[in-house]
Amino acid sequence: MTSKTNVPRGLLRAVALVLTLGFSGSMLASEGEKAVELPTLDNARWHAECGGCHTPFHPALLPERSWRKLMGELDRHFGKSIHLDAAVQKEITDFLTSHAAEHGKNARARNIAKSTKAGDTAIRITETPFFGLHHHEIAAEVWQRKSVGSKINCVACHPGADKNNFDEKAARIPK
Repeated sequence: MTSKTNVPRGLLRAVALVLTLGFSGSMLASEGEKAVELPTLDNARWHAECGGCHTPFHPALLPERSWRKLMGELDRHFGKSIHLDAAVQKEITDFLTSHAAEHGKNARARNIAKSTKAGDTAIRITETPFFGLHHHEIAAEVWQRKSVGSKINCVACHPGADKNNFDEKAARIPK
């Protein structure tokens, strides 16, 4: 047996619209939350060669031209001379450039790519416009704290950085 209600059609449409927008909004929020994480990537040579001295920085943190320049100048790699077999250097360069910011599928990677002017070729992640935009309010003395160490010690403030998560809401500046 069916019962007929006296609910005005306009009210039913309004409820349907609110529910639809609510579900869409929650889906967008989920996408936004995922955007803070860069996709997990794995390359054994990259981890071994780059990770042997420092954190192997996610390729999406720099544009392709920056990775090409950085890998092309390994004899002047931030005060060190790095010597890699040509095949190993090519493998790592290909890996970094194919996953660089402008090739990223995620919002953070796209924003990094968009923030970098066509002629700019920063080889330090900390010198990119994106980094500056998100860290400009941090005083110079903070970077000098023992608990922070330097601008490249991402995990000091971003506890998820080792898993490519740089969510600003989870960031905590240590004392």
